Amino acid sequence: MSLKFDFSNLFEPNISGGLTDEDVKSVEEKVTSAVRNFVENTPDFAKLDRSWIDSVKSLEDWIINFDTVVVLGIGGSGLGNLALHYSLRPLNWNEMTREERNGYARVFVVDNVDPDLMSSVLDRIDPKTTLFNVISKSGSTAEVMATYSIARGILEAYGLDPREHMLITTDPEKGFLRKLVKEEGFRSLEVPPGVGGRFSVLTPVGLLSAMAEGIDIDELHEGAKDAFEKSMKENILENPAAMIALTHYLYLNKGKSISVMMAYSNRMIYLVDWYRQLWAESLGKRYNLKGEEVFTGQTPVKALGATDQHSQIQLYNEGPNDKVITFLRVENFDREIVIPETGRAELSYLARKKLSELLLAEQTGTEEALRENNRPNMRVTFDGLTPYNVGQFFAYYEAATAFMGYLLEINPFDQPGVELGKKITFALMGREGYTYEIKERSKKVIVE
Repeated sequence: MSLKFDFSNLFEPNISGGLTDEDVKSVEEKVTSAVRNFVENTPDFAKLDRSWIDSVKSLEDWIINFDTVVVLGIGGSGLGNLALHYSLRPLNWNEMTREERNGYARVFVVDNVDPDLMSSVLDRIDPKTTLFNVISKSGSTAEVMATYSIARGILEAYGLDPREHMLITTDPEKGFLRKLVKEEGFRSLEVPPGVGGRFSVLTPVGLLSAMAEGIDIDELHEGAKDAFEKSMKENILENPAAMIALTHYLYLNKGKSISVMMAYSNRMIYLVDWYRQLWAESLGKRYNLKGEEVFTGQTPVKALGATDQHSQIQLYNEGPNDKVITFLRVENFDREIVIPETGRAELSYLARKKLSELLLAEQTGTEEALRENNRPNMRVTFDGLTPYNVGQFFAYYEAATAFMGYLLEINPFDQPGVELGKKITFALMGREGYTYEIKERSKKVIVE
């Protein structure tokens, strides 16, 4: 029970213009140095502190009383929870009765300040049986502060004590939310100080909602632990994370500036969204570690098979050859449907075949077509969507991101390009201490 990575279609002679043994040798020593650095200076996200699980489980007797958990978070605080929910629960989980869910909670994630999104969630919950998990490491994220304020207002309007229907997940020492915990007595969980939001899915940030809906968080950590251990092997052929970083780094140097991840399962689509934030925010940097302008990064693109065979694959096969494509494939689905015999000869090729057979044939066909067109692609195969396998996926790609940052000689753990937009937003909303004047455009081009 583990993930399998097939890098074959990234290499010569399988595709013309692919990677060669010489290409690999040219960066192998640098990749090995990246692995050693990861071992010697292991990032906090890869330490998988047991206290993360214990702190979440200490709340289990309280959590089980709620029919619904609503996560109020954005960025990594939202995407990790969405990835866990969609990949490890049935797609209709939130429409099931409590009995059908074996007493576990529904989970909704409000990860935007779109009033239609917020309203659609509020319309579907009963505040009396709902827990709001307010997640912000800084404790001052504008979007989370807004949704927190709305949720608290609703609870108070119902005559409910917010302290009994809200959990605060934030920095252990500083920020407005930690101040709220200390002054008003809210229950809380800690976001580890050394773990950034996009790397936080395996911390209490993601574990609480997972436990609430019956996902085995011990198994999740077990899979991640095994993947992180393999990510510390210096032999790159035994290290999937190192191979991901090595191949994507080489292709970036060959002008492949786009990384497409195409999931052949609707349940894996938020794994792709999670990856998209991880790869983009970690690697898209203006400056390297020497302070030199480099404007580096690889743009991640989301695709869903077989749906996007009918929207994106034409471009990938015959458009600019500037992409590396990763397929996510699951071999065993939780449920199955057999296509019936219709009596029509034209449809006989489908008769009595499983729907999953068609989906997997579509993936194989797309992969082979890309190979025929000399478009580099690789495949990650899940034998099933289990907590162990999903934990592995998170860990391998977190490690690969750290390795890629080392190869690019940038800091993959900051996001300076996000900060200016935040400051301007604070100023526009009138937050004390922030000012910004939007300059009049010397040239206006407006079409109505």
